[in-house]
Amino acid sequence: VLFILEFELSVVLKSIRSGEAVWFGCEVSKRFERKNGLEDLDAHDYRLVFNTDVQVGLPKADRLLYGDSCMTHAMVFTAAATDADGKATKFRVENSYSDKEYDKGYLLLTEPWFREFVFEVVVDKKHVPQAVLDVFAQEPTVLPAWDPMGTLACPVH
Repeated sequence: VLFILEFELSVVLKSIRSGEAVWFGCEVSKRFERKNGLEDLDAHDYRLVFNTDVQVGLPKADRLLYGDSCMTHAMVFTAAATDADGKATKFRVENSYSDKEYDKGYLLLTEPWFREFVFEVVVDKKHVPQAVLDVFAQEPTVLPAWDPMGTLACPVH
């Protein structure tokens, strides 16, 4: 799974640097500070209010397997900030809800949130390494509609 995440992050950055927006599917409601349009694992200070730390819990794959997580929304990455090493730290996201919310419809999404709640990205194949493209020569696995990766808009729980 780590390889896939690093791959996704790198192709998202390549696409954005080429001037191309990147469509993605995620679970939008988790750790979402709606008033300010912030998707961040540390968006809420649970220690201050409840005197406890709240973690994500299960690993990403297990959350999908046990129905604790699923894709609920699609948006578009339009820009990224990087650290001194060129690694993504946060992303500007265009949302389809309305340009009246947040910053003219744009959200801020952090890299740790990406790792936990982004499930798929769509980029031009020119940004994808050949080893990944070679997978498309294999026989596809058709997922049933009830599979968490077989649909984008699962019911929000």
